[in-house]
Amino acid sequence: MDLTLTTRQHGDRTVVTIGGEIDVYTAPLLRDAISDLVAQGSHDIVIDLTGVGFLDSTGLGVLVGGLKKVRAHDGTLELVCDQERLLKIFRITGLAKVFVIHESLDAVS
Repeated sequence: MDLTLTTRQHGDRTVVTIGGEIDVYTAPLLRDAISDLVAQGSHDIVIDLTGVGFLDSTGLGVLVGGLKKVRAHDGTLELVCDQERLLKIFRITGLAKVFVIHESLDAVS
Protein backbone atom coordinates (compact mmCIF):
# COMPACT_ATOMS: atom_id res chain seq x y z
CA MET A 1 0.00 0.00 0.00
CA ASP A 2 1.14 3.52 -0.70
CA LEU A 3 1.93 6.11 1.91
CA THR A 4 0.42 9.58 1.75
CA LEU A 5 1.95 12.51 3.60
CA THR A 6 0.47 15.97 3.95
CA THR A 7 1.79 18.81 6.06
CA ARG A 8 0.08 21.86 7.46
CA GLN A 9 0.41 24.32 10.29
CA HIS A 10 -1.56 23.89 13.52
CA GLY A 11 -0.77 26.90 15.67
CA ASP A 12 3.00 26.98 16.05
CA ARG A 13 3.41 23.30 15.15
CA THR A 14 3.74 21.48 11.87
CA VAL A 15 1.34 18.57 11.50
CA VAL A 16 2.28 15.65 9.26
CA THR A 17 -0.83 13.62 8.46
CA ILE A 18 -0.07 10.10 7.28
CA GLY A 19 -2.28 7.67 5.42
CA GLY A 20 -1.52 4.08 4.53
CA GLU A 21 1.13 1.76 5.89
CA ILE A 22 4.48 2.63 7.40
CA ASP A 23 6.79 -0.28 6.69
CA VAL A 24 10.27 -1.05 5.40
CA TYR A 25 9.30 0.21 1.94
CA THR A 26 7.51 3.43 2.87
CA ALA A 27 9.36 4.47 6.04
CA PRO A 28 12.12 6.28 4.09
CA LEU A 29 9.47 8.69 2.74
CA LEU A 30 8.49 9.61 6.30
CA ARG A 31 12.12 9.88 7.38
CA ASP A 32 12.86 12.24 4.49
CA ALA A 33 9.76 14.34 5.23
CA ILE A 34 10.77 14.77 8.87
CA SER A 35 14.37 15.57 7.92
CA ASP A 36 13.19 18.16 5.39
CA LEU A 37 10.92 19.83 7.94
CA VAL A 38 13.71 20.04 10.51
CA ALA A 39 16.09 21.42 7.88
CA GLN A 40 13.48 24.09 7.05
CA GLY A 41 13.29 25.12 10.70
CA SER A 42 10.21 23.20 11.86
CA HIS A 43 11.21 21.83 15.24
CA ASP A 44 7.77 21.28 16.80
CA ILE A 45 6.14 18.50 14.82
CA VAL A 46 2.99 16.47 15.32
CA ILE A 47 2.70 13.17 13.46
CA ASP A 48 -0.96 12.26 12.89
CA LEU A 49 -1.19 8.47 12.68
CA THR A 50 -4.99 8.22 12.65
CA GLY A 51 -4.94 7.20 8.97
CA VAL A 52 -2.21 4.58 9.39
CA GLY A 53 -3.31 0.97 8.99
CA PHE A 54 0.03 -0.69 9.71
CA LEU A 55 3.26 0.28 11.47
CA ASP A 56 6.32 -1.95 11.67
CA SER A 57 9.63 -1.70 13.49
CA THR A 58 11.17 0.29 10.64
CA GLY A 59 8.44 2.90 11.06
CA LEU A 60 9.01 2.99 14.81
CA GLY A 61 12.70 3.56 14.15
CA VAL A 62 11.90 6.49 11.87
CA LEU A 63 9.70 8.06 14.55
CA VAL A 64 12.43 7.66 17.18
CA GLY A 65 14.99 9.12 14.75
CA GLY A 66 12.67 12.06 14.10
CA LEU A 67 12.32 12.64 17.83
CA LYS A 68 16.11 12.75 18.18
CA LYS A 69 16.37 15.22 15.29
CA VAL A 70 13.88 17.70 16.75
CA ARG A 71 15.26 17.34 20.28
CA ALA A 72 18.67 18.36 18.93
CA HIS A 73 16.98 21.71 18.20
CA ASP A 74 15.09 21.81 21.53
CA GLY A 75 11.95 20.82 19.65
CA THR A 76 9.16 18.31 20.13
CA LEU A 77 7.71 15.45 18.16
CA GLU A 78 4.32 14.31 19.37
CA LEU A 79 1.94 11.72 17.98
CA VAL A 80 -1.80 11.57 17.37
CA CYS A 81 -3.07 7.99 17.49
CA ASP A 82 -6.53 6.62 18.24
CA GLN A 83 -6.09 3.03 17.10
CA GLU A 84 -5.71 0.46 19.84
CA ARG A 85 -3.56 -1.89 17.75
CA LEU A 86 -1.00 0.86 17.13
CA LEU A 87 -1.15 2.10 20.72
CA LYS A 88 -0.45 -1.46 21.85
CA ILE A 89 2.77 -1.46 19.78
CA PHE A 90 3.88 1.74 21.51
CA ARG A 91 3.10 0.26 24.94
CA ILE A 92 4.83 -3.09 24.28
CA THR A 93 7.98 -1.40 23.00
CA GLY A 94 8.05 1.12 25.84
CA LEU A 95 7.74 3.99 23.38
CA ALA A 96 4.46 5.10 24.95
CA LYS A 97 6.68 6.52 27.71
CA VAL A 98 8.98 8.23 25.20
CA PHE A 99 6.39 9.91 23.00
CA VAL A 100 3.56 12.21 23.97
CA ILE A 101 0.56 10.52 22.34
CA HIS A 102 -2.73 12.37 21.88
CA GLU A 103 -6.11 10.80 21.05
CA SER A 104 -6.96 13.52 18.54
CA LEU A 105 -5.46 16.58 16.91
CA ASP A 106 -7.85 18.71 18.97
CA ALA A 107 -6.11 17.41 22.12
CA VAL A 108 -2.78 18.85 20.97
CA SER A 109 -2.21 22.09 22.86
